[in-house]
Amino acid sequence: MPKLERDGEVFILRLEPDDENRFSLDWLAGVEAALNEVEAAVGSGPAALVTAGSGKFFSNGLDLDWVVGHQEEFVAYADRVERVYARTLALAVPTVAAVNGHAFAAGGMLVLAHDQRVMRADRGFFCLPEVAIHIPFTPGMTALCRTTLPVRTAHAAMTTGRRYGGADALAAGIVDAVAAEDEVLGAAVERARSLAATAGPTLGTIKERLYADVLAQLRAPNAPDVWAGVSITSV
Repeated sequence: MPKLERDGEVFILRLEPDDENRFSLDWLAGVEAALNEVEAAVGSGPAALVTAGSGKFFSNGLDLDWVVGHQEEFVAYADRVERVYARTLALAVPTVAAVNGHAFAAGGMLVLAHDQRVMRADRGFFCLPEVAIHIPFTPGMTALCRTTLPVRTAHAAMTTGRRYGGADALAAGIVDAVAAEDEVLGAAVERARSLAATAGPTLGTIKERLYADVLAQLRAPNAPDVWAGVSITSV
């Protein structure tokens, strides 16, 4: 289960190993509880958030095994995931993703919801494979990717499902830095710490206005037919 720690001004949200850190209902609840705690600290002094995976995976995204058995709940589930993206994107503290390993699909989009991203240099991929697994991006997910990635990178990542290793992700503008496996978290924490003094309502207002269109899409419930004709059993 995800758990929140603190290193001085920096909150560290550890996406603890649960197979592939997929977005199970319990996993989502753990992330939501951590965001509640970080939000409650806004205005009380310098603060920042680092989100870090562990082992081989940052996150492999949606819990598709659960989805297959609960297709009638898929839209509501996606709405909940998108609210997590929106909360992360608009958080009134600096945020950094420490991408220790694979960040696929919804896990990759969680990376994109952070202000900055540090990725392991030698192993692990960032990938948006939706085109290959035949699940189109929701309008909110599309807006998130289009806004937080360079235009040509968003096009290539979303329409081809290309896998980006650390060096490729840095060159494509997906991440801000790469580091050795044992240095990823430390590099992310130091980036976050250097910006912690900017935390507060002003930063929150800037993000709300900067990402107003994306946040509106992510916060709006998806239409019931957002995945009309899509067979989730095929993934």
